Amino acid sequence: MRSTRATALLQLQGATTQLPGRGFGPFDLTLTAGERVAILGPSGAGKSTLLRLMAGERRAHGGQVALRGEPLAQWPAPQLAQRRAVLPQSHAVAFGMPVELVVALGRIAREPDRDQARIVTQALSAACAGHLAGRRFDTLSGGEQARVQLARVLAQLWDVHEGLLLVDEPLAALDPGLQFELMDALRDFARTRNHALVAVLHDLNQALAGFDRLWLVQNGRLVGDLAAESGAVPALERLFAIRLRCIAIEHGRIAVLAGRANTPAAVMGLTA
Repeated sequence: MRSTRATALLQLQGATTQLPGRGFGPFDLTLTAGERVAILGPSGAGKSTLLRLMAGERRAHGGQVALRGEPLAQWPAPQLAQRRAVLPQSHAVAFGMPVELVVALGRIAREPDRDQARIVTQALSAACAGHLAGRRFDTLSGGEQARVQLARVLAQLWDVHEGLLLVDEPLAALDPGLQFELMDALRDFARTRNHALVAVLHDLNQALAGFDRLWLVQNGRLVGDLAAESGAVPALERLFAIRLRCIAIEHGRIAVLAGRANTPAAVMGLTA
């Protein structure tokens, strides 16, 4: 059963946005506290644009985006920052800032903040980045910077419940072990605070194993809103023009092995 308007944390109703020469939407989506949703689609499909529309970083040219029943555009910036955190694709910081200061940026809307030092330390630990304290951000590797930026958004929503956490390709260019660590940290953080988590992903297995729903985007439109289970596989095959073999894993979840759309079934291991 889909969420109702009365229980919606975030709701998009006929929401559209535009880039030069291209339109996106309309999007009709409802998200409740505690839900975990992965946004999937081919490169250039509009996944990041949808995420920025949900974040209020892109203006809705038509329709409405509402957070807790109030139009997102009407939220004062400090109050919005205390309810919604965004982890973008880029981790660039203009200056050689200390790691702790980068994380503390997530607390800016709460100044004066007597708990800042404690929360910064705890957020770094939760993001598997405690050992980076005292370093300069611009001296870190890409994977280390990703951990620190994750700590920043964790710090931002550390002491609230039922917030909105939006992350854009958080696993890009990370080694497999770190991918699992960071996704576990994100999901654990969201679950303990009943935050809604929405992530743009390219890894189908991360999406199927760690999320409740899949929003499928193609050509700037939503083409699927599906449970993250085996029933979503045919839609994923059509979306990416590939063939998928399902493998059962723990807790009723599945993993998939991808092949070309014209790969024979026997080669994919789909037949005996």
